[in-house]
Amino acid sequence: MKLETEKIDNVLLVTPVARRLDASVALRFKEAVAALIQQGETQLILDFSRVDFIDSSCLGALISLLKSLSGKGQLVLCSLNANIKAMFSLTRMDRVFTLCGDRREALTALQGGD
Repeated sequence: MKLETEKIDNVLLVTPVARRLDASVALRFKEAVAALIQQGETQLILDFSRVDFIDSSCLGALISLLKSLSGKGQLVLCSLNANIKAMFSLTRMDRVFTLCGDRREALTALQGGD
């Protein structure tokens, strides 16, 4: 699972380089981001600008990642397309995750939460 990362102050911006985050890649995606968390990254933005589709296995991976940060950091998602946003709304996960329109908004949300 290829991830592009960019460090901005104390925030790690992570961009999955995949059009689909489904059952075939969900475990590798989770392991790759979990490795970053284990290396000490606690303020993360997941940029979904290159992702067209996620399924429930990816949603499960995101929940697992959020739990692994519990009390130690924050996970913000940004640049979700309309279909992915709809999935978060239907599953009410939009109440669990911080969803932002773009990177700038996500950075503001994280830096404002310090």
